[in-house]
Amino acid sequence: MQEFLAKYMPPDASEHGAALDRLNAWVHVLMLVLFVFWAAYFVFVLWRFNAKKNPRASHAGMQSHWSTYGEVGVAVVEAVLLLVFSIPLWGLWTSKPKPETNPLEIRAVAEQFAWNLHYPGPDHVFGHRDAKFVSSTNTVGLDPNDPAAKDDVVMINQLHVEKGRPVIIHITSKDVIHSFFLPVMRVKQDAIPGMDVPVHFTPIKTNNGETWEIACAQLCGNSHYRMRGQLFVDTHEEFEKWMKAQTPAVPGS
Repeated sequence: MQEFLAKYMPPDASEHGAALDRLNAWVHVLMLVLFVFWAAYFVFVLWRFNAKKNPRASHAGMQSHWSTYGEVGVAVVEAVLLLVFSIPLWGLWTSKPKPETNPLEIRAVAEQFAWNLHYPGPDHVFGHRDAKFVSSTNTVGLDPNDPAAKDDVVMINQLHVEKGRPVIIHITSKDVIHSFFLPVMRVKQDAIPGMDVPVHFTPIKTNNGETWEIACAQLCGNSHYRMRGQLFVDTHEEFEKWMKAQTPAVPGS
């Protein structure tokens, strides 16, 4: 199945992507089975209860308990899918990487029509933000009086991460609802004003010259089509070199 998915799905560069693609495939297989079953049942009912065979309607209905057994069976199957599969997998995939894994934490602040990617800098501490400090040169509203903000880095539409290092991205928006979408990382999450929603993933491949997209998957205005960025997966050495070459975002730092 993995070869089939690799052929027909978008490129996958994340640790969890293969499992997510398999789940997606099995859901489609299940839907196909259900479609074939219910289509066959529909044709059977049309044949079994047609007007020629049943010139007079029966108002008594089914006299056995098969309908009850069927309803109980459906309830049991749905309970198993929910309690045995869905909730445990949801809990696994929503658990953020532990601090000992040294995750790279980034803030993605959406606006019409760009992604502001905020890195905490060498001190690994995000500076304080406030809407009153937002300007054309301070797009995320970093407080210039906060020492922790002095080394923070903000990129527009360019996201750099490390191969093999867990990434946590805190997603929010400055204006309307957007949707942060990394197709190759199998990550998609709405960016909602006033909310900080974290997503996480671990890259397992570098770009190798390919262009990987950051997209907005939610219609967000008349220039939604151009709200696109680039994702770069670097080696550890490349990422450190890139980070050292960046200029702090706070004016006057």
